[in-house]
Amino acid sequence: MSILFKLKNGPVAELVYAQHLKCCAERHVGSTPTWTTTNTSTMEINFFDKKLEQFILRLQKPTIAKILRTIDLLETFSHRLGMPHSKRITERLYELRIRGQQEIRILYIFHNNSIILLHGFIKKSQKIPANELNAANQKLQTIDSL
Repeated sequence: MSILFKLKNGPVAELVYAQHLKCCAERHVGSTPTWTTTNTSTMEINFFDKKLEQFILRLQKPTIAKILRTIDLLETFSHRLGMPHSKRITERLYELRIRGQQEIRILYIFHNNSIILLHGFIKKSQKIPANELNAANQKLQTIDSL
């Protein structure tokens, strides 16, 4: 099942839908796109807050498309998604790795049979900057306190 069905409203859902239609139009010129899925073991994807959604929307369109594709891979493969798309950072914290003209990282966790996207940033150095890691850890502590 595509991320489109999890994020029913909002700008990211609209981008996913537009990207899907464009992709279908390019592959199936003159035919009607179909919405079928055979994988029923996907995990639900949730954004921790609107800041991450706004961060994604401010990026270049090709980068947004790559992010959405990688999130779709994460939803489908969950814990099984590995390099080059995902990497474990700490015991509970993972990074989603988006490569291209803009190197993007989205930090996330697995929580109660779902995936929570915590924090995103543009990668500018080899190591994850301490302030980016701290922001994700604060959000993780907020989740743990609920």
